[in-house]
Amino acid sequence: MQNVLKVHPDDNVLVALQDLKAGEIISWSGQNVNITQDIAAKHKFVGRDLHTGDIIIMYGSGIGKAIEDIACGQAITTRNIVHYAQDVAYQEVSETWIAPDIAKWKDKTFLGYHRHGGSVGTANYWLVIPLVFCENRNIEVIREVLEKELGYDRNYSKSKLNIQPLIDLYQGGAPVSEIDNALLEQSGINDHKNKVFPHVDGIKFLTHDAGCGGSRRDAEALCALLAGYIANPNVAGATVLSLGCQNAEVRNLELYLQKYGADNKPLYILGQQQYNSETNFIEEVVKKTFRGLIEADKTHRTLAPLSKLVIGVECGGSDGFSGISANPSIGYASDLVVALGGKVLLSEFPELHGVEQELINRCVSKKVAEKFLGLMKTYGRLALESGAGFEANPSPGNIKDGLITDAMKSAGAARKGGTSPVTAVLDYTEQATTQGLNLLCTPGNDVESTTALAGSGANMILFSTGLGTPTGNPVAPTIKISSNSVLFERMPDIIDIDTGSIVTGTDTIEQKGEEILEYLIEVASGRATTRAMQLSQDDFIPWKRGISL
Repeated sequence: MQNVLKVHPDDNVLVALQDLKAGEIISWSGQNVNITQDIAAKHKFVGRDLHTGDIIIMYGSGIGKAIEDIACGQAITTRNIVHYAQDVAYQEVSETWIAPDIAKWKDKTFLGYHRHGGSVGTANYWLVIPLVFCENRNIEVIREVLEKELGYDRNYSKSKLNIQPLIDLYQGGAPVSEIDNALLEQSGINDHKNKVFPHVDGIKFLTHDAGCGGSRRDAEALCALLAGYIANPNVAGATVLSLGCQNAEVRNLELYLQKYGADNKPLYILGQQQYNSETNFIEEVVKKTFRGLIEADKTHRTLAPLSKLVIGVECGGSDGFSGISANPSIGYASDLVVALGGKVLLSEFPELHGVEQELINRCVSKKVAEKFLGLMKTYGRLALESGAGFEANPSPGNIKDGLITDAMKSAGAARKGGTSPVTAVLDYTEQATTQGLNLLCTPGNDVESTTALAGSGANMILFSTGLGTPTGNPVAPTIKISSNSVLFERMPDIIDIDTGSIVTGTDTIEQKGEEILEYLIEVASGRATTRAMQLSQDDFIPWKRGISL
């Protein structure tokens, strides 16, 4: 295994693929580099002397600026470089995209749920959702009533822990150390053999803290998001709980459902203030939901072309290898999906800061480029007004594991979008209707972003992580991809595919990208279940359009 990597020929930094010790001599491209300090794997060091004001180049782009002299063989850190992003502007680019070879998938299909209007779901869910946080308790009560009895008990594929041994030790006066070392028992597995509705993959109960008390803009955005979830091809229909007096008005939800072409789906909207008791209200919700499930169960999986795939791409808990292994592998899979006629949604606008010019150069028209640039500038201005800025995006975990600046993080994160042309730019909750790569305005927050991807139509999500992120989505099956094998071996219960073999040189980005696509097809057909689905990682957080980095 090689111990260092230069990502792009123009880079002036090298990546440590394994821990390097001070005094080590690294040979690279006929040059000997003396390592001047211990450098942990995933971190970067300069391959030549740099001076104050010099631009740090990685992925062929500027990702930082030196604020002091940095000697050859010295690591770049938050103490000697700061974030840097070049000025951007639209310019005509005439390059032709060279699509990957798709011969082996050209005639492949997946088994999906065909919806009115031509979209195809990779799952068949019924939603029970509140228009306002006041209904969250009722949602949980209804969940307890329906899930177990209908065979949708949560964590169905995992044994549940029985804590009775802890209770017995405590009541018996055992010391804390004995309790810490106690072995918990497994109470058995519910394997869904008793599902009442075999063609309904699940009932998804969403809760949130929005719908009233905030700004009207946030309430309207919530209505648009919930309408997007109902419109998602993985959703058969929905039961909506309204209190009756909230800012998130039923009429706004209905307007967005009509706009998104989802007003033909089975839908039951019930307002609690119209009932004389909570018990009667819940009874009616349960009855209506049961009726909806009967309708949803009539839809079966049938063959669909791969052009019906709508893939959201996401990264969370990124490390210094994410932009080298997992993200470019997802990017290659994304290019395959685009070449096959599908759609790909690249989100997290704070994590595109610093690579705007590259994305603008890939836009198919000036109109598309200007929409992207406008959304980025507005987002950046709001970030500054809040007292932050895009440069505050990298988390402590990111920095500790080698992502020093926002531009460095962005340059690696953008690789999830592959190399295909940008065919459309979407603001939050706008629906993906254009074939090809779509840029979707969302925060960098993992759950807010994955929530938005499904709300704009993604029927699958590819999610890379370098540190380990236990995140999924209620309606879009989420495939977790690790950037390094250490993570895969440590947290195998949350990771589906490991791309650490790219770091060791065992596999190529193209090989891993093809593996991702093959697994994606299996999940889309219902023949494979992702780790996030097995763990019921149904994370849902609407974005309040204030600043969330």
